[in-house]
Amino acid sequence: MIAYWECLRGIVLREWLRFVLQRSRFLSALVRPLLWLLVFAAGFRAALGIAIIEPYDTYITYDTYIVPGLACMILLFNGMQGSLSMVYDREMGSMRVLLTSPLPRAFLLVAKLLATALISLLQVYAFLAIAWVYGVQPPAWGLLAALPALLLVALLLSALGLLLSNGIRQLENFAGVMNFVIFPMFFLSSALYPLWKMRESSEWLYWLCAANPFTHAVELVRNALYLRLHLDALLICAGLTVLLTLLAVASFNPQHAALRKVG
Repeated sequence: MIAYWECLRGIVLREWLRFVLQRSRFLSALVRPLLWLLVFAAGFRAALGIAIIEPYDTYITYDTYIVPGLACMILLFNGMQGSLSMVYDREMGSMRVLLTSPLPRAFLLVAKLLATALISLLQVYAFLAIAWVYGVQPPAWGLLAALPALLLVALLLSALGLLLSNGIRQLENFAGVMNFVIFPMFFLSSALYPLWKMRESSEWLYWLCAANPFTHAVELVRNALYLRLHLDALLICAGLTVLLTLLAVASFNPQHAALRKVG
């Protein structure tokens, strides 16, 4: 048991040191959601009033509505960026060195996912602190209640990123594949607009958004921030996290880099 703990601590420490040494990574993670909050939301504040919907008890501003979605946006981009580091580690050989450990491969990969998720949480709470100063202030207890939801969503998106990275053999192909995944997931969700507005626009667009796992992730975090439990979203996110983690671990092949060099 001590060996497992020391391994987990080492992996988390390595990700933390990488995060500390790459300050631009922290700033870039905050720039995207802050631009949406300070610029995009300001432009749409007057045009898009949000009706009384769960989990809100009154009419809210557009700024208030999109903050949970922007928090999940940080988790989405970080999950994909974490998978980029996985591809890089596999290419450079450090992941294969880690896998020489006598500990099970599944544990090592899950520890990597957990380390990425924990780093993402720091960035999310930094964003929520800035949003609080800006005037978007969910209940103080909601910030604490949202922690398990945010961690689950971070693990879900990190597992998705790892699964996708398993099929990428060259770093050059990574950006195109990730953009093809990130932007549809983000825009075809309830992060920026409630589902009922999507339904008013188009029935098929509504069903695409309703079927998007990222929608359920956003709704889980949104409800948690306001001290509500969205049971359906919780079950879907938990189930997908387990499924994607199992698929990612089963499909991980550290020999991809070696195959590329041979070819």
